[in-house]
Amino acid sequence: MTSRCILQTALLVYFSTTVLAMNYDLLQFQLSSSSVECQELLLQLNGTSKDCLKDRMNFKIPEEIKKSQQFQKEDIILITLEMFGKTSDIFRRNLSSTGWNETIVEDLLVTLHRQKEHLEGIMEEGNFTWDHRTLLHLKRYYLRIVQYLKAKKYSTCAWTIVQAEILRGFFFLDKLTGYLLS
Repeated sequence: MTSRCILQTALLVYFSTTVLAMNYDLLQFQLSSSSVECQELLLQLNGTSKDCLKDRMNFKIPEEIKKSQQFQKEDIILITLEMFGKTSDIFRRNLSSTGWNETIVEDLLVTLHRQKEHLEGIMEEGNFTWDHRTLLHLKRYYLRIVQYLKAKKYSTCAWTIVQAEILRGFFFLDKLTGYLLS
């Protein structure tokens, strides 16, 4: 029984890595599932933004991300990789003031890391080019979030606002990865 389970798992890993490199439909499903998982974890973190309305800020997500239909499928993979990586970097920062459940944050980081590694593997197999403008705009967006956290001294309200912004980013990411199906 155990050997059959191990064999099935090994086949699944082999099959999924091989197929996902070429099958954008399956990749879209996997990215969408991970995005939903991340959103659910973010929503489990306590904190309400209504108490922090005075701390709101427009972090200015890049317009290119909002108008995602302009990207090639390879660009979508690169953007998704960047967004997962930068989100992970943000949630590795000073969380001590949040009172958030560390297990939930760790689960979020594990999910982001797993997808980041998977996308890096796909990139190694393919021929990817990158629009440096979009990358620069995306990096600036995440830098504004980090600068905001620092300026607010990683306060609970600052983290609540960032949590809401990251959830907003996942909304655009869902829209973006939906174009892998076309």
